[in-house]
Amino acid sequence: MRSTLLSTALVGVLATAPAQAAESPAAPAAESNADAGEVGGNAIVVTGTRGGSPRTVADSPVPIDVITPADLKQTGRTGLKEILGNIIPSLSMPALGGGGTSASVRPISIRGLSGDYLLVLVNGKRRHTTALINNLSRVSGGSTPVDVDLIPTNAVGRIEVLRDGAAAQYGSDAISGVINLILDDAPQGGEFTTTAGQLYEKGGALLQQTLSYGARLGDDGFVRVAVEGKYHDRAKSSADPIARIYPLVNGQPDPREANADHVIAGGYGRSNRDKIINSSVNAELPLSDTTRLYSFSTLSYRNIKDARGAYVPATSIGSLPQLYPSGFQAYRRLWEWDYQTTWGLRSDLGGWAADLSSSFGRDSVKLGAENTLNPSIGPTSKTSFYMGRQVQTLWVNNLDLSRGLDVGLADKLNLAVGIEHRFEQFASRAGEPDSYRDGGYVVPKDGTPFGNLYGGLSPSPGLVSFTGTSPADATQVSRNNVAAYVDVSTKITPAWFVGLAGRFEHYSDSAGNTASGKFSTRLELARGLALRGGVNTGFRAPSLAQTAFSTTQNTATVVGNERVLTTSKFLPVDSAAARALGAQPLKPEKSLSFTAGITFERGPVRLTVDGYQIRIDDRIVKTDFLGTAANGGSAIKAILVANGVTGVDSAQFFTNAIDTRTRGVDVVGEYSLHTGNLGTVRLNAAWSYFDTKILHVIANPSQLSSLNVVLFGRQVQQDLLVAVPKSKVVLSANWSLDRLTALVRTTRYGEYTESSTTAASDRTFSAKWVADLEVGYKLSDKVTWSVGANNLFDVYPDRNGIVASDGSGAYGNFAPFGLSGGFYYTRVGVTF
Repeated sequence: MRSTLLSTALVGVLATAPAQAAESPAAPAAESNADAGEVGGNAIVVTGTRGGSPRTVADSPVPIDVITPADLKQTGRTGLKEILGNIIPSLSMPALGGGGTSASVRPISIRGLSGDYLLVLVNGKRRHTTALINNLSRVSGGSTPVDVDLIPTNAVGRIEVLRDGAAAQYGSDAISGVINLILDDAPQGGEFTTTAGQLYEKGGALLQQTLSYGARLGDDGFVRVAVEGKYHDRAKSSADPIARIYPLVNGQPDPREANADHVIAGGYGRSNRDKIINSSVNAELPLSDTTRLYSFSTLSYRNIKDARGAYVPATSIGSLPQLYPSGFQAYRRLWEWDYQTTWGLRSDLGGWAADLSSSFGRDSVKLGAENTLNPSIGPTSKTSFYMGRQVQTLWVNNLDLSRGLDVGLADKLNLAVGIEHRFEQFASRAGEPDSYRDGGYVVPKDGTPFGNLYGGLSPSPGLVSFTGTSPADATQVSRNNVAAYVDVSTKITPAWFVGLAGRFEHYSDSAGNTASGKFSTRLELARGLALRGGVNTGFRAPSLAQTAFSTTQNTATVVGNERVLTTSKFLPVDSAAARALGAQPLKPEKSLSFTAGITFERGPVRLTVDGYQIRIDDRIVKTDFLGTAANGGSAIKAILVANGVTGVDSAQFFTNAIDTRTRGVDVVGEYSLHTGNLGTVRLNAAWSYFDTKILHVIANPSQLSSLNVVLFGRQVQQDLLVAVPKSKVVLSANWSLDRLTALVRTTRYGEYTESSTTAASDRTFSAKWVADLEVGYKLSDKVTWSVGANNLFDVYPDRNGIVASDGSGAYGNFAPFGLSGGFYYTRVGVTF
């Protein structure tokens, strides 16, 4: 079972990659990737197993894939999020998931579920999540997943992808699977790479440079450092030209129209201009024959200037002619510091393999806006603003113990037990007053074209494009969690493996107590032919951001065939206004999953077929906009005003609202052909398909039962079902001959729909084939040169979107392969 959570079309290369053995319950950090043993020609894996005999990709009872550094490089992508989206059939990212920070840090979807349901580990230890909540994203809306782009790609020794629920083993979030990023532990040598490229037609220049180096510590220790720097410019707009920028002069076009650039939607396409510096340290030092000290850390800085902010024409009341006589394109700014450090000891403790560790991580994001204004202040308004800060903190302490017991079966009974303490905190801090206050300015009736349009009117308070965090929206919440688990596995017969795991957790907030369990098994029917499967219960505790996040936001939603601008308040669930609308304390989402598959391996042929079902009850989703003319109107606004919320058109909040069922299948085939003088060819094919159904939607709370309100309207529900492609096919051929290599990959993205409030206004985008190509040549034993193209034939989505007033929208927003066409690049690598 190779694709769904992370089915890769490069499984052949992956399965033979060097890997590290599992000697401790939480495994990874210690064993050298370069020196790891192999069993039967297959990579030894550590994810999903705790101690015991080494387990390989081939004999795992659940589907697991391994991705090597070579596979990461050959995609031509430069961030882990886009790399995994290119390799993994079941992982999808919308080009523009929505406004706000979702336009800068793209949300992901896995098996049609948000990235919140995927647990990310680094060297087997839980990674902290992002501080940026995707509150304005329609795809994976409200999610706060781990941002893997803040881990240097050149620090990765390999990636193990467990495509099965594992909450009983690892805790919250592991409903759709686990990604374990195992850092490179090569004890010596280094590598330097430079990658440069740009889009075919739209610019978007890229420059990435990486450097890594390892050195020995004593006879059996190591330290390895990696640094990655990247600059990526935004692309030229994929928007259509608009007819008019300036107000009419005496009923006639303004003379400036003749020389104006009417393609003005600077944020439609690749909207970011970003600079990222990622770094990591991975080290281990033996203290005795049985005890090893290990540590690994990452530190990142990201600077984003995002043009996805509103374009405001000179005809708008928000574009004061004294500051912006020709209108303006607003820019969102993000300055982000992110780090995590882990320290631990592995040792023998009375016959038990023991692992004691502590990990602390934080993501801190300063939010800003440039080239905009607060029109309610008038012509004296600033044009650059500090909008606030969001901070997510995680501190995790683990003690894991495992040992093998001889109970007379075909193999030892492996017993693993452990305890965990976790502290989490989320903070949203206020911005400067000018970013949200009402300055009271009134447009004068001065006889100018602008005065004739808006004289005597007052612009809306806050920034035109974004709104800063006010003291009323600022918050800080935290919680503690304690957990205990037990994991038992063995081979009852030489051909029959069985595993059982159970976990109990207690949260100090409304998440309360949770328990989960897992059963997995594998039965070898004949040499190379086996059945595997399992059943597991899981859970995902609500994120602190979902519990406490609050903001006032200027946004747009699609109503019928129109994009409607709205000022909406996102309410924390424990606020008086949210409770008045029926909000309840959030509780954990619960899952029940089944998986069953068949695997066949014989010589150069490998085939896996796996089916799965994931039912999630009490899923946490955003409500519809409550208070719009079509959804509650004045009655909702009266409730909001009575509870201290004024100056908004509508409100939203999170709630446990729906039950869903996702069914899918993953098929992966691989064939390796050695042709002698013609080189080696590895052929891979992967297909992933899923379908999600809504089984139940909660009724309106009693507070809204007498009102004409739809808590979860058509658009909100359809976005959960059809906003990302249900199917994805990845076909690849990897050829090597002496110093020459070539990779050809073609990916078919299935159709998807950008839904509206009415079925007649839905926009369905047809399936597209997108081809990638890379050719590499080894100039010497230490120097390699590669050239390549992503989206070789410059494929765009259908021109089937709803075009906004600024010209954007012709290609829709959700395209998983982007809105800016093909990209070409070259890369030089030097080892030393």
